[in-house]
Amino acid sequence: MQPFHAHTGVVAPLARPDIDTDQIIPKQFLKRLGRTGYADALFFDWRTNGEPFVLNDPRYAGASILVGGPNFGCGSSREHAVWALHDYGFRVVLAASFADIFASNAVANGFLAARIDPATATALVAAAEAAPGCQVTVDLEACRVTGPGGIDAPIMVDDRARQRLLAGLDDIGIILQHEDAIRRYEAAHDTGR
Repeated sequence: MQPFHAHTGVVAPLARPDIDTDQIIPKQFLKRLGRTGYADALFFDWRTNGEPFVLNDPRYAGASILVGGPNFGCGSSREHAVWALHDYGFRVVLAASFADIFASNAVANGFLAARIDPATATALVAAAEAAPGCQVTVDLEACRVTGPGGIDAPIMVDDRARQRLLAGLDDIGIILQHEDAIRRYEAAHDTGR
């Protein structure tokens, strides 16, 4: 995985509460085993129902930071939801809260899901709606989000998740950090196979 330190990008406001994984990526797209090829499936039902939707609005083209509502990623556990967000071009989701399984899947896939207080979420959504295409910076090292209109607020990320993202470590990478100790243990406990 690539280390994540800071990211500056266009903000897409999607402040609906309880955005579940079925909405992020509907079930009919879960048949693939690879981690790519899901960009067109992201929010498929909302993007194709004929109603206005932020990701169909050309003013938010190229958005890489999504501001979601509270309880983002609730519902069934599916890594595909994180894969679809990443494949579409998002690098960060900011929300007041996340479902635990979604947050775990995000970290395991090198994707930042950072909590922000509700006032910051409201300010970011207002800024993005007032000036579509505006950019913000999410700095994982400083644990801050900054943006237009003087937005400067903390982001909250579990410290273990933060360290994994900063170092770019997936599950195997974490294990390999202890490779020398594993080899010593194996050598000391060799049963002569």
